[in-house]
Amino acid sequence: MNNEQKKHLITYLANGTRYDGRGLLEWRPIHVETGVSQSAEGSARVRVGKTDIMAGVKLALEKPYGDTPDQGNLMVNAELYPLSSPKFETGPPGEQAIELARVIDRGIREAKTIDVKKLCLKSGEKVWSVSVDIVTLNDDGDLMDAGALAALAALQAARFPGVKEGIVDYGERTSTPIPIDMHPVTVTVYLIDKYFVVDPLPEEEEAADARLTIAVDEHGMVRALQKGGAEKLTIDQIDKMVGIAVKKAPELRKLIK
Repeated sequence: MNNEQKKHLITYLANGTRYDGRGLLEWRPIHVETGVSQSAEGSARVRVGKTDIMAGVKLALEKPYGDTPDQGNLMVNAELYPLSSPKFETGPPGEQAIELARVIDRGIREAKTIDVKKLCLKSGEKVWSVSVDIVTLNDDGDLMDAGALAALAALQAARFPGVKEGIVDYGERTSTPIPIDMHPVTVTVYLIDKYFVVDPLPEEEEAADARLTIAVDEHGMVRALQKGGAEKLTIDQIDKMVGIAVKKAPELRKLIK
């Protein structure tokens, strides 16, 4: 974005509005749908304005990691499909896809969302492995928050497959959910000049000087942070951004409970 375009955007923000008429801390319409995939053990589709993203959960019996023999495994992957934006290319995951997966993984993991010890069938030998795959259908800004919301909704909707003689039977779906203890959501706050915004449009993402993604649990506790953007953030700015996230998080969480 050139300087003139950014100045024009800042003029809007100075008047307390955005290009689409929203307030600076106002979400676009958000729609959450679960059960969108018949092959996944759990799935969800989240639309935030025109941004459209899906998450699927697959469960498998595997050997635990050596340092956590009595705990189940968790893995989050993200695919940014070229069909969702001309910015994305085919091939191995790029930097943005890797960051998206890592930030969502960290929010789930650090909040201790899943009681991983309940995923253990036999210590050191067999545990449930939870894989969350995130794919983009349309990128119109705020993939981080939309993807994290889709991941949590898919985890909540997931049900274990049947097990016969130690072998997973994916043709059988039980009524047993994944043991979820916490429900963290992420709120990414963007700094554009001296103004803070949430749920940015692509133009706002491009103009942002910095961003802070904050994972917040249902008790208002901050569980994870990820800073992005070229500019530094002061302690005061971080404090304000975290405060915004804690205040806005319940608006997202109520959509999936």
